[in-house]
Amino acid sequence: MRIILLGPPGSGKGTQAQLLVQRYGIVQLSTGEMLRAAVAAATPVGLKAKEVMAAGGLVPDEVVVGIISDRIEQPDAKNGFILDGFPRTVPQAEALDELLRHKHLKLDAVIELRVNESALLSRVETRVAQMRERGEEVRLDDTPEVLTKRLASYRSQTEPLIHYYSERRKLSTIDGMMAIDEVTRAIHRQLLALGAVEPKTHARSAAKSSPAKKAKAAKKAAKKPAKTAKKAGKSSKKTAKKAVKGAKKAAKKTTRKTVKKAAKKTARKAVKKGAKKTAKKVTKKRAKR
Repeated sequence: MRIILLGPPGSGKGTQAQLLVQRYGIVQLSTGEMLRAAVAAATPVGLKAKEVMAAGGLVPDEVVVGIISDRIEQPDAKNGFILDGFPRTVPQAEALDELLRHKHLKLDAVIELRVNESALLSRVETRVAQMRERGEEVRLDDTPEVLTKRLASYRSQTEPLIHYYSERRKLSTIDGMMAIDEVTRAIHRQLLALGAVEPKTHARSAAKSSPAKKAKAAKKAAKKPAKTAKKAGKSSKKTAKKAVKGAKKAAKKTTRKTVKKAAKKTARKAVKKGAKKTAKKVTKKRAKR
């Protein structure tokens, strides 16, 4: 998937871009990072950018497009990418279209995160006030005044892209004021409708963590103690039966031994008694003689 996220500062583009990167195994291409990497690598376009930046000027569109061209040919961009911070203007969008056509690639989706600017300003004002109350340092670029300027710049330069991509049937608009996970689900549904395919590993882990799977796992976990108790009950019954059987066997054995012993004793007594009686008779007969 090759995606562009559109939306004013504070609309949550960065957060959603990271979630898309994790879900689809694609890369997030930030123009700022790409420029710095190209300069550090001393590529031809990187050297051009370095000259312009050293002179304090803005890097021309053709140089930025050249850097993007080099970057999307790298192996990690094979499965797709999300463009962050580009295009910002209609001429940049046209240059990007030309680049993708030249490489026989297509842009799959442009997702606009639509937000309420008043609500964004209110959020920033609240956050800044809370930070000042706690005695924390407030970043110079994170104030209502700076956000107001950035929103004005977005409206004049970048907002025309909404019409540009809408005409080309690439635009999908999502309510960026929803909770983060709701925005994520809405983007995912939109991308699935456009034919996005999740890597198998993520699909499996997503299925495991789905509410239905979680409920099933919970049900299984709840059954375990009952099953264990049942097993324990069966085991106890079995043990008790064995004990009774053993006791009966032992009792029989003891009884047999006792009877045998008693019989032997009786027999010995009888023999002894009989022998005495016989001996007396013999003695009497002898005496008569």
